[in-house]
Parts: sequence; structure tokens; C-alpha cells
Amino acid sequence: MDISKLRALRELAVRKTMAAVAEAMHVSPSAVSQQISLLEQEVGIDLVERRGRGVDLTIAGRKLVERANRIFEELESARADMAELKKVVAGDLRIAAFPSVAAALMPKTIQTLHATHPRLEVLFEEMEPEEGMNALRSWQTDIALIDDLNVPPGLLDPSIEITPLIEDVFNVMMSPDHRLAVMETVTWQDLEHENWVMDTASSTYTRMLTDACQKSGYTPNIIARCKGFEVTRALVSEGCAIAILPGLRARKDLQGTRICRLEPEIRRRISIAFRKGEKRSPALQVFVQCLEQHAAEIR
Repeated sequence: MDISKLRALRELAVRKTMAAVAEAMHVSPSAVSQQISLLEQEVGIDLVERRGRGVDLTIAGRKLVERANRIFEELESARADMAELKKVVAGDLRIAAFPSVAAALMPKTIQTLHATHPRLEVLFEEMEPEEGMNALRSWQTDIALIDDLNVPPGLLDPSIEITPLIEDVFNVMMSPDHRLAVMETVTWQDLEHENWVMDTASSTYTRMLTDACQKSGYTPNIIARCKGFEVTRALVSEGCAIAILPGLRARKDLQGTRICRLEPEIRRRISIAFRKGEKRSPALQVFVQCLEQHAAEIR
């Protein structure tokens, strides 16, 4: 069986549509459809079935994907073996990380690796934790930075290994002339009558904050929902609303805002995720070591 056809089927199991698979593999949807058809002809059984606009795998398709996963794991393990024998830190290393941890750690890590290992090319793409895990499972990235709020340890794919990186605590951001700006610590009850701006890039994040407010006896008055931090900070600095943001994002007062501790605190664990069998890869090892070093500097 051709590896590219098996990869197309694996992608389809994760992404559910030919268009999404085509985008991930940088080919046309018709090319993906043709690969699946050729694979079905080769094995002599239907592997997919249409479900509205999407596609589901048949029992045969799911069984073949399970086998394909093992094949790809062995290929990655073999690649790691060869790299380990050569002891050469070179080639492309693809990284997926969500905005707050990426902004805090990726620039220094990439800069350091460029200086110490010029033959290693670090390719970074911003992804939320769940997106990063999907990309890791489908071989679209080599490393994903995740947190335990969006990717609980109990739901991790058994083919994925993680190593802890850093813990992060959420803070409240407000304008410098806000009535609470003189306080070092703010409670959830203090924020009951405030207007809120919510970062909606992660539905888990929104649900977590709403649940915390409801435990304190109220529902937050959300007047703005933003997918980017730039608009959030602008609304806060003008006194339109308050926002809750990760400590990695707010290690110090941001321009035009005041950062206060929040109690009871919400804490998250950030980890480095990679496929099992690749831990011996020299490129992965030097990246993890460098990332851990810079994470230790900001603890």
C-alpha cells in the first residue's frame, strides 16, 4: 500500500471532509478523493461513506487507520533512530503552540536554536491546544504545546507522550484608573458588577471563567467577545471592561492597563506533547531542553 494513500485516509479520520484533508496535505480535494478511491480499489472494500457534507470511515476504514497509525509510528521511530545514530541536529522541526505560551517562550527559543544549531529549521504555527493535538496526531506538527484545561490528561491519545513544562496562573486586567486598580489581589466577588471582555479563541476558556463566576453567585456581564488580544487590551485600557488573562501574558503591567492577582486562583499546567518513539530525536531533544531553560527563567 502506498504511504501517501494511507496518510490521506488517516487525515480523513481526523478532519472529516475532503476539503480539510486537501488543505492539510496541500493538494486539491479531487486528488484526495482519487487517493481514497485507489486505496479502496486496492483493498477491495469500501473505506468511507458520505454523511451530509462530511465523510465517516466504515469499520474497514477504521481498522485500516489503526494499522496505519502503527506503521507511521514505526516510521517515525526509525527516523528518530537514524537521527540519533548520526547525532546531527538538522532538518525541519514543526512546532504548534497557543498564543500566550508562544509569545512568552517561542521567540527566545527560536533565536537560541538558530544560533546554536544553524542546520535546524524551527517552523512555528500558532494553534490552540486542541488544534495542536489534532495536528500532532495527523503528523502535521512534531511538537504541540498544550494545557490541561483544554486537553485533560485522561483524554490524551495513547500514542502521544507529554513532558511537563510550566504552571500558569490567571490574572485580572483592568484600566489603571479602575476602582480596584489600587488592590494587589482581587476576588471573583469583587468583579460581580463589572463589564467583561472575553477571549473566545478557546470555548474551554470561556466556560471555565463563566463557571468560576457562577460559583461566586453571578453570571459575568460579557459586553465583548474577541479572538485577539490586541482588541481585548484596547477595550480594557479605555475602561470599557475587565478581562481575565493568563499569567504568561501578564507577567507585568501591560501598557495602559493594570494587572492584579485573582483569588481564588485558577491554575493550569502547560506541557510539551510529541509522538511516542520520537523522544530520541536529537532535534526534538535540543528543542525541549532549550524551551525548558527559557521556561525556568520566567517562573
